[in-house]
Amino acid sequence: MFDIVLYEPEIPPNTGNAVRLAVNTGARLHLVKPLGFSISHKQLERAGMDYREFADVTVHDDWPACVTHFAGRRLFAATTRATQRHDQPAYRENDVFVFGPESRGLPQALIDALPAEQRIRLPMCTAARSLNLSNAVAVVVYEAWRQLGFAGGT
Repeated sequence: MFDIVLYEPEIPPNTGNAVRLAVNTGARLHLVKPLGFSISHKQLERAGMDYREFADVTVHDDWPACVTHFAGRRLFAATTRATQRHDQPAYRENDVFVFGPESRGLPQALIDALPAEQRIRLPMCTAARSLNLSNAVAVVVYEAWRQLGFAGGT
């Protein structure tokens, strides 16, 4: 299935929602430190509900460690600065989706390190700045899973 990477997430409920999404889509969740909260934060537990025990969550000490973990895999950076919509790539099993922190998004250097065809954006109305992180993760993961025929789903 897919891997979801939250780079330096800041808001516990968004990460908790991503935990629940990962379990329900068969994805694996990765968190890149520093985190803006304790992994045992009550809001994280509340949002993830009882799914945390079923989730495959890996915490990486930093971005270089995360990149090393995914060596040889396709990473897609979700950013408002991309020109390609999220529904345009042909996703494959084991693709990795990287999302930035809620207050600032992914660093430009991280985005620039990926080929343009691996940078994706979600369409929004022109007056809007960004989507909620957990909503953005859901939109991207479900589109990728849809392209694979919802393999493993019911």
